[in-house]
Amino acid sequence: MARHTFTTTVELGGKTATGLRVPADVVEALGQGRKPQVTVTIGGHTYRSTVAVRDGVFLLPLSAANREAAGVAAGDTVEVALEPDLAERTVEVPDDLAAALEQNPAARAAFTALSYSNQRQRAEAVAAAKQPATRARRIEKIIAELS
Repeated sequence: MARHTFTTTVELGGKTATGLRVPADVVEALGQGRKPQVTVTIGGHTYRSTVAVRDGVFLLPLSAANREAAGVAAGDTVEVALEPDLAERTVEVPDDLAAALEQNPAARAAFTALSYSNQRQRAEAVAAAKQPATRARRIEKIIAELS
């Protein structure tokens, strides 16, 4: 697969959100339209993402976890490598969340209908909870929201 590299600055958008501008010619070269799914490599760190378009500018989100793993911060100039990410995107759902979804068919159907990133966000919120009570509260909230 074709690898496309470019240099850009880690931009701060708001108080904590960061992103990377992607040159239009790189997006075009990826051959997936205006919102290509990609693997992003910064330094030795690689993650999966999707290019977004805002006000005619192509952007990649760079979460706090990905910034930390790549060792970069807002304002840094970085070299970015993008490759098309054509692999199916599946979310590993924690067992306790999966069990709760199985017990509520409406919530399970709503969860299945969510986009990959929205499923991942909910699964990661449960997985990140350190205390059992916090996990249970987060699962309850997800089930209530989806029911």
